[in-house]
Amino acid sequence: MDFIEGEVLYFNKPLNWTSFYLVKQIRNRLSRRLKLKKFKVGHAGTLDPLASGVMIICTGKATKQIETFQYQTKEYIATLRLGETTPSFDQETEVDKVRETSHITKELVEQTLTKFLGSIWQIPPVYSAVKVDGKRAYEFARKGEEVELKAKELVIDEIELIDCQLPEIKIRVVCSKGTYIRALARDIGEALDCGAHLTGLIRTRIGEVTLSQCIDSDKIDEFFDKAFPEKKDQDVQIEDSEKA
Repeated sequence: MDFIEGEVLYFNKPLNWTSFYLVKQIRNRLSRRLKLKKFKVGHAGTLDPLASGVMIICTGKATKQIETFQYQTKEYIATLRLGETTPSFDQETEVDKVRETSHITKELVEQTLTKFLGSIWQIPPVYSAVKVDGKRAYEFARKGEEVELKAKELVIDEIELIDCQLPEIKIRVVCSKGTYIRALARDIGEALDCGAHLTGLIRTRIGEVTLSQCIDSDKIDEFFDKAFPEKKDQDVQIEDSEKA
């Protein structure tokens, strides 16, 4: 493999790792083995720390392909808790409201999901990296400051209910770039008149790249040992505090 000319690698990002932390793991190992102080490594699509799944990592000259991968459709398996909302729309923040769910049925959920097919407008979460006046929206949110975000148009190609254990449901979503599944959970909850937040998220596909093709985090060193059989890395340590 020629990591300088460019390689496109597929990894399964684990829970509680930031996307940046995974990139740093890869860059650190490659820099040491290639004996380079600076080396380009980037990812094609951020995953929240509380999400796992497919991440495409590009090295060297292949980083020029990142935008191409970012515009490909993505597939997710999302778990939603109905009747409870949080400010971040996921488990990053505590539940702030509890609402009635006795009116919810499997049939109502299936009927409601069809309303989200096709082109829709979505307001991004305030706990997101969307820029407002040069700052990330989450910087305002974490200080308790209100910020107004504009709705963005996106496309939901497929959405289906794959498990229904009320008040928890699991859905499969195929969508365009820029879709926030946390915000989709919020909107589904509102459409069901009960509120909801995300309790689990797995990205199962980017374009044609599926989770089964990805390298697990505990196999990273094994992968690079095979790529550099005579340059085994014995000294790659990154503090756990950098995961978040």
